[in-house]
Amino acid sequence: MKNNLLFNFTINKDDNTVHVEREFAAHLDIVWDAWTNPEILDQWWAPKPYKAVTQSMDFREGGTWLYYMISPENQKHYCKNDYIKIDPKKTYSGLDAFCNEHGIVIEAMPRTQWTNTFTEQSDSTLVKIVAIYESLADLEKIIAMGFKEGLTMALENLDEVLLNK
Repeated sequence: MKNNLLFNFTINKDDNTVHVEREFAAHLDIVWDAWTNPEILDQWWAPKPYKAVTQSMDFREGGTWLYYMISPENQKHYCKNDYIKIDPKKTYSGLDAFCNEHGIVIEAMPRTQWTNTFTEQSDSTLVKIVAIYESLADLEKIIAMGFKEGLTMALENLDEVLLNK
């Protein structure tokens, strides 16, 4: 396994965005599947010791991924991602939200508009993530909730999953 994989995480408070660049030691097809196939997503998306569980996924423009993260104490935290645009094996975007078990958005919580871009390199795949927030307050709330730490752990989980692919 490549130990020097690129990982950049930057916050831009001027335009309420988070930019992430993360390299994975696997070919594009495998990395794309890991981000778009619920059976694989459930293996890595939640930061340990949480686990991700997909309730439903319709990976198409206008479709939704409804999932929850479950704690060791069996507490469920529901989220959904409404897919906006998909260009297979290149990019996809969606609007993520905290919600209840029926997919009803919790309005008091920030929403994240994600754009994930995938680029195959000679022996790895680079994923660029842009997460946009409606306001600086929303961005700061997500960061205070541990967004960077949680995403970093999840991406490390993906490294482990990719070792077995």
